[in-house]
Amino acid sequence: MTSVRIETIGTEAQPLVILDDFAPDPDRLRSFAQAADFTPALNHFPGVRAALPAAYLATQLPIIAAAAKAFGRTGPITVVDASFSIVSTPAPDLTIPQRLPHIDAFTEDRIALVHYLSPEDGDGTAFFRHRSTGFETVDEMRRDLFFRHLDIEIRHGGVPPPEYVLGDTPLFECICTKPARYNRALLYRSWNLHSGAISPDNALPADPGAGRLTVTGFLSIG
Repeated sequence: MTSVRIETIGTEAQPLVILDDFAPDPDRLRSFAQAADFTPALNHFPGVRAALPAAYLATQLPIIAAAAKAFGRTGPITVVDASFSIVSTPAPDLTIPQRLPHIDAFTEDRIALVHYLSPEDGDGTAFFRHRSTGFETVDEMRRDLFFRHLDIEIRHGGVPPPEYVLGDTPLFECICTKPARYNRALLYRSWNLHSGAISPDNALPADPGAGRLTVTGFLSIG
């Protein structure tokens, strides 16, 4: 049975929903993923993605809908995108956006899901505060100011080194890290500055049987 815990992130106290024992049969999901056709991901994700089994969202959406009350959202859920995902891009090959914390969307209705499906506990998800603006979230009102500051900082201070962001950096302070656990899911607003907490010791295999297998989903909740 899924257990639900609600925490808050940073000084802005944005909700973070932690769902342990999220799926009824995570081993079956892993087996499905190992037979799936993974292809290079789009939209700056540093790895590969594959389609989910059709039953996944039908089974999990009621749990998500109940947990979404933590965000003050009680309307219908629209799935914007959802897939199996594996972080597999070697650090030297990361683009500049992939070396930084990011935002997935800028509006209050958008909620991100990450469901960890690797049996080994480890690389989870980290959340950040932008030092120069103090922003922990970036909505439409903050969007231009945030990216203007970030552009100036990179142009004058240099691009971040080719590595996954992990912990504090000159531009960002890490304010929360949640480790991955098998069959744990996180829900958080897409406007939170965040990144996968990818250890430099991770060999980043693209094999779903050995790599950092997750389900990543992007939802709109009315």
